[in-house]
Amino acid sequence: MSQAPRPVPKQDTITTLRAAIADADGQGADRADLLLHLTHRDAALLKRSPAVAMEEISFLGGEMRFLGVKVEVGAVTVSALTGL
Repeated sequence: MSQAPRPVPKQDTITTLRAAIADADGQGADRADLLLHLTHRDAALLKRSPAVAMEEISFLGGEMRFLGVKVEVGAVTVSALTGL
């Protein structure tokens, strides 16, 4: 059930990431099976933005999660959600 990563446009990264995760939920994906591949820029934005509530982001167990989806930073030129 693997597809090519879906690129995340830069216009409003946080809104776009939320929408991508909501879309995956709508398709029946389990958030535990999803992975957000983020550029360093997008990861920094996510960590520093006042638009991200404390409940939306976590840094437990040595890993970052956004809305319950594991985040991997770097090694990509375009942020994408994979695992669908």
